[in-house]
Amino acid sequence: MMAERQMNMHCLMMEAIVKSAVAKRSIVISGHKTSVSLEDEFWQGLKEIVRGRSVTLSDLVADIDTRRPYGNLSSAIRLFVLDHFRTQVREPSADRGSAISGPLAAQ
Repeated sequence: MMAERQMNMHCLMMEAIVKSAVAKRSIVISGHKTSVSLEDEFWQGLKEIVRGRSVTLSDLVADIDTRRPYGNLSSAIRLFVLDHFRTQVREPSADRGSAISGPLAAQ
């Protein structure tokens, strides 16, 4: 019985890993082609933000790139997406007209 539970847990963990697989995509920012590795959920979140702000993916990622204080671009994008959706939860009626909001906007 214990071995069966362990096997089920292992299968669930593997399923979660597969679902959050990192996808590497190329994007042109500020005229330069670069690769960004993000989980599909972060790509989807970033695309949702772009649609809501009526900006291009390249323009938004370029803004994130120029405002990141440290770390790599993929990490900066993850933090940006996380901050965007956290802010929406806290302030659902806030105006989101600018391309950058949250901690990166102050820089």
